[in-house]
Amino acid sequence: MPKKPLFNILMYSHDTYGLGHIRRTIAIASHLASPAVNVLILTGSPLAGRFRLAEGIDFVRVPGMIKKTNEEYRPLSIRIDAARALAIRESIIRATAKAFKPELFIVDKEPLGLKKEVLPTLEWLRKRRPSARAVLGLRDIMDEASVVRRDWREKGVHAVLESLYDEIWVYGERSFYDPVEEYAIPDSVGRKMVFTGYIPRESPGTAAAAHVRGEIGVSAGERLVMVTTGGGGDGALVLDAYLSMLEAGPIGAKSVIITGPFLAHADKESVKSRAERLGVACFEFHPRMEELLAASDLAVTMGGYNTVCEILSQKKVSLIIPRETPRKEQLIRAQALARHGLADFLPWPALSPGALRTKVSALLAAPGCFREAMAAFRLTGIQVIRERLAAFCEEEKN
Repeated sequence: MPKKPLFNILMYSHDTYGLGHIRRTIAIASHLASPAVNVLILTGSPLAGRFRLAEGIDFVRVPGMIKKTNEEYRPLSIRIDAARALAIRESIIRATAKAFKPELFIVDKEPLGLKKEVLPTLEWLRKRRPSARAVLGLRDIMDEASVVRRDWREKGVHAVLESLYDEIWVYGERSFYDPVEEYAIPDSVGRKMVFTGYIPRESPGTAAAAHVRGEIGVSAGERLVMVTTGGGGDGALVLDAYLSMLEAGPIGAKSVIITGPFLAHADKESVKSRAERLGVACFEFHPRMEELLAASDLAVTMGGYNTVCEILSQKKVSLIIPRETPRKEQLIRAQALARHGLADFLPWPALSPGALRTKVSALLAAPGCFREAMAAFRLTGIQVIRERLAAFCEEEKN
């Protein structure tokens, strides 16, 4: 009879759009899985199966949903009404928790889940498995303060955090941005908050970087700029400006573009065609982004949480072009990183081929100050999470 694992961790990632939530969840899971720990991920991402999962990690796929407005969602693929799709998701989440019997339930970003779909599972755990710990994991910045305050007030989030969660892990630096103050979080909830620092990512060796450079035709001595817009759903303007910059003249470096799987089909075809004419390597999705980043000298990105963590982990010079709608999360993050000398940024309204050329050329010519700041910066997220996990395990034994 197989030995019961010491610790079962269930992770929820609602994933209605983009890759951010599932990438963060898998990054954390990969550091927590061990011979004594099982990790099971609940996700709506249609791309979950394209990521490499370490031994001891698996996922349960719930029907995908996509956002139409801030409060309205529709099924991503199946042709049923939204209410039925959400009912299926809620049922799968609750049934998985009952069968898996987690000692720890980590909910990513949404305290109540999509349209409150996690609430029944949180309530079941509190009633039937009171020894199990429930943790809310928040990225460093959710949105501008007024928006989060209003949203949490209208949804009654503070009451849920008080009654159904044991801890709240903030995957960021409090000195960069303090959600306790910004979001007017009451003391009863603030006492549960643990600031972990940013989540580090795998840093491949020089051999892996050299191999990737060879794959995309970058020779020794040539510099490489990597351009990525995350999932790509809102990255068309960045990609267009970058290609227009190259079409106007060379920048003294080769380029590689990752469009993201959610870039609109017409935009994707245009980007691929233009990139081919320019001799620029272009991918829709790259399963080894960390190796591609390692091969690069400069990253041009929109500043999503996961990309920033990858950049900081590898100490790469970067130019962030943060979106400002539908939320200002990326702008606030870019401003914080720029204040600490960890990245340069170009405001979205200022985006143009000319402005991009000025920034890219300057960063390729004189990256030193950013490298110095990053050399001293430490990503402590996994270390702190492991400390909390060890504490939970010790409490479980006792």
